[in-house]
Amino acid sequence: MNINEVKELLTQFDQSTLTEFDLKEGSFGLYMNKNKVTQKSSSDETKQATNNNATNQETTEVASQIIEVKETVNETVMAEVKPENSEEIISPIVGVVYLKPAPDKENFKQVGDSVKKGDVVCIVEAMKLMNEITATVDGVITEVLIKNEDVVEFNQPLFRVAIS
Repeated sequence: MNINEVKELLTQFDQSTLTEFDLKEGSFGLYMNKNKVTQKSSSDETKQATNNNATNQETTEVASQIIEVKETVNETVMAEVKPENSEEIISPIVGVVYLKPAPDKENFKQVGDSVKKGDVVCIVEAMKLMNEITATVDGVITEVLIKNEDVVEFNQPLFRVAIS
């Protein structure tokens, strides 16, 4: 399981009504919990066993749905070919991306907007520091590859720009 799949599972879990999620795939294990008392620290073994059985059934169903969706997405992404005359703007750091300068403002840039080298396209917050991410080429934004407040990785593509 790669980091993007784990991030997608985290996003799906965060947006779901599930309170616990436990996944084991080969030697890989992932446990997520929204409760104040975790499965690992609960002293009531009977309650834990009952909850685990119900949660494991829900988890198995949700995990299989997520894996099916993920496989479909991966096939789609692999089928896409990067156009010859385009360039990606990538994140130079790990952090939380903000597409707007403030919650009540418009996005810095959207699909169809022109950019010039040096234009601010978004902000990545890392360790409470706001880092402006700028366009590396002149062109037109053809694709926004992230959502507002996504956690981004080092070298992760953020925007695709058709070079003018």
